[in-house]
Amino acid sequence: MWTVPKPKYRNALSEEGDITVNIGGVRVVLFGDDLKRYPDSRLAELSNCSAQNPELISTLCDDFDPGRNEFYFDRDPDSFKCIIDVYYFDEIHIKSGICPICFIKEMEFWKIDQSVLDECCKSYLSEKEEELKEIANKVKAILEDLDVDQCITRTQRCQRYLWRLMEKPDSSLAARIIAIASFLSILVSAVVMCVSTIPELQVTNAEGKLVEHPTMEAIETVCMLWFTTEFVLRLASSPNKVRFALSIMNIIDFMAIIPFYVVLSLTLLGTTSMMELVNVQQAVQALRIMRIARIFKLARHSSGLQTLTYALKRSLKELGLLLMYMGVGIFVFSALAYTMEQSHPETLFRSIPQSFWWAIITMTTVGYGDIYPKTTLGKCNAAVSFLCGVIAIALPIHPIINNFVVFYNKQKVLETAAKHEVELMELKSGGQARRKSQE
Repeated sequence: MWTVPKPKYRNALSEEGDITVNIGGVRVVLFGDDLKRYPDSRLAELSNCSAQNPELISTLCDDFDPGRNEFYFDRDPDSFKCIIDVYYFDEIHIKSGICPICFIKEMEFWKIDQSVLDECCKSYLSEKEEELKEIANKVKAILEDLDVDQCITRTQRCQRYLWRLMEKPDSSLAARIIAIASFLSILVSAVVMCVSTIPELQVTNAEGKLVEHPTMEAIETVCMLWFTTEFVLRLASSPNKVRFALSIMNIIDFMAIIPFYVVLSLTLLGTTSMMELVNVQQAVQALRIMRIARIFKLARHSSGLQTLTYALKRSLKELGLLLMYMGVGIFVFSALAYTMEQSHPETLFRSIPQSFWWAIITMTTVGYGDIYPKTTLGKCNAAVSFLCGVIAIALPIHPIINNFVVFYNKQKVLETAAKHEVELMELKSGGQARRKSQE
């Protein structure tokens, strides 16, 4: 990068086109030949500008001293030190401690295109822009919550109030109570679903088959009525119905509710002969199993689960490498185990696909013991596969934890920044209102 030596600054001008600029008290002499490399920049225009044209000069700088032939700018000198690198090295690096958004505004002032930024700085800038968008969205959401009373019609006020009640637990005491009730309903429903499968707590129907206890069914029905009411109210009060319908969490909520009503319809509306069909019974059983999807509703009430989901999403590359490494290891070690165990008369390795199961439980350190090697070479192969599995599983742990911590801290900072921005807006609006009242 440092192929072009940076010229020394001089205290006096010696060539035509050289200019002296004063950036926030820092005096710098720039050479005209270097400035001409970017003729559309502000400094190149100053270099080509005649001292006899004060009107043009006043549009390019904040002040001009004809006696010293010096141009004054009320700009950030630290940012300027980075920007003038483009005239010498054809690229710009943003130094640490400089706000990238403010730096872009400095580049726009000096008429330098953003394409000269180095790739590392571009990625850093894009991250900051995304953070600003998130802050803006959070500020917008906070302002929308504060403007409930300013809605145009009574219907809109009721819709906004209901949306805050169902989606914003921190907005009021009632909203927090509803969020707690929803959270407890999910837990109770999950516990009932598990407990109802215990044979000792089941009852026998007229056909002699074990079915759920009526008390369990009643609790299940109450929970489903709560989930249904909650989903309908959230859908009715949603300001954007399409976005609501396409949301992953709302799809999970719908998938957790619909099996209950499908099973209820098949049970109440279907005839006895129809319910005796094997396919219908299997469908009902499958729909009952789908009730486990409601446990994912907890993610809507837990920021920790949402953060973990984001961390896993950001770690897909590392998880993909883990799966690839484990897949190769399972194939290699299962083939070796099958080959080494063939000499033993009581071998448990009947085929390579059957050996896949042994390789999976060995590399994941589970080891059920239903299939194991009996030869010396087979045991050595098992030891090596075990060690490789431990190493493979341990490798992606650090990136996942790091992504979790980074995202969690980032969300906390963004929430604080959004609240601070709202407070500043309130102070400004209060100051303007006081000035108007004084006038």
